[in-house]
Amino acid sequence: MATTSVHSIYSTQAKALEYIVNPEKTEGGVLVQNYACSNDPKIASRMFEDVRNQLGTGRGTVLARHIHQNFAPNETTPEDAMKIGMELCQKLFHGEYQFIIATHTDKEHIHNHIIVNNTNLFNGKTLNYLADRGKQNLLYQRIRDLSDELCKEHNLSVIENPEIEKGQSWYEWSQDKQGLSWKSKLKYEIDCVIMRSENFEDFLEKCKQNNIEVRYNPEHKVDLKFRIEGQEKFSRAKTLGWYYETPQIKKRIENFKHHKEMMISYNLKTKIIDTSTEKFQESKGLERWADIQNMKEASRVIDILTQYNIESTSEVKPKAISASMHRAKLVEELNNLQRDITKISENIESLRLFQKYKPIVQQMKTLPDRKKKNFYEKYSNEIEKYKEAGTKLKAAYSDGKVPSEEILIKKRNEMMARREAANSEYKIVKSELKDIDYARQAIDDYIQMQKNQEHKRNKNDLE
Repeated sequence: MATTSVHSIYSTQAKALEYIVNPEKTEGGVLVQNYACSNDPKIASRMFEDVRNQLGTGRGTVLARHIHQNFAPNETTPEDAMKIGMELCQKLFHGEYQFIIATHTDKEHIHNHIIVNNTNLFNGKTLNYLADRGKQNLLYQRIRDLSDELCKEHNLSVIENPEIEKGQSWYEWSQDKQGLSWKSKLKYEIDCVIMRSENFEDFLEKCKQNNIEVRYNPEHKVDLKFRIEGQEKFSRAKTLGWYYETPQIKKRIENFKHHKEMMISYNLKTKIIDTSTEKFQESKGLERWADIQNMKEASRVIDILTQYNIESTSEVKPKAISASMHRAKLVEELNNLQRDITKISENIESLRLFQKYKPIVQQMKTLPDRKKKNFYEKYSNEIEKYKEAGTKLKAAYSDGKVPSEEILIKKRNEMMARREAANSEYKIVKSELKDIDYARQAIDDYIQMQKNQEHKRNKNDLE
């Protein structure tokens, strides 16, 4: 199985070429091939530029395209990955575009990097024109389809219903599906801390207490970074998503404080009773009662695990991570929908004002110049509203093609229906996360109780 992504290069062509041919990533440079250019990144960059200068149409700003082809761990060899990558280049570029391909072996999954000059060697047309007359999304689709065809020919697995986002590696995608990627884990741990924090300062302190390294500097443009155990580099809050940026974290903390219905079990205590304390050891009757209560709680936990098809305790945290990720995506979707609904509502209002006062402006245009001043003074308020509405519509629809009010209303209604569906799904996922996380906390409490009992027995044996 291979997943693909494509990115445009606007100014860093030489650096990108230098990165992909890095000997430390390509078995000393053995896993690098080229077409109609040099393997040397600086020379290749100049050769790309020569073709653009001689044949480029000057219509675009894209210098080159950077294609990623990521294979599943242990599914192919570096040599076969290179072979598949070269076949992809042949099918996609037809010998008409310069490119360098490099197979990297420095990650758990083998992956190809392909940088191709965006200008045709013979007619100067762009790569987009070759694929789909300039539509980026169709270019991406063509690359993915060709990659899938080649994977099938080489007996590699193929994602039948791809949901992977552009730019996401196979490893991150597959781990996200299981709720196990480092990014998913980091988001989940941050969510946990947010739900227990009193304010942003308390959040930063609790991150440290919960083994989340955090760097916060409000003076910097990149003000917030996180890292958990096993993660090499810090992750900027922005790369985790809007939901994890500083203003939104502060808002979420306040929401959890003031709206208890949104809080999950971090702020609730489970009913597991720690029988390792002295009062239970001194009273067998009390201990038996506590054991019965713990059995009831265990039965509740088993019901939760059964309800959500969790077969072992080791699956609880990954399941909670997946639910947490799902909830975060739904929150982002709901906020984006609300933003778009507000925007289209503003456009509808602008269109109504524009149409309402248009006859007045047209009437003024028909008047002789000597009468326009008095006319404007009489209808200045209406004319200014017309101009303001026109300015807003022009900003919203720069191509000048303003949809009709009926079309805008229909589109808004569709968005509102999607918002309602997403909100219903959010409520279900929120309830699921609350149940699963309660089960997780109860299991943790029970394990901690067993450790306390074991520690007490060992202490008594020493005495």
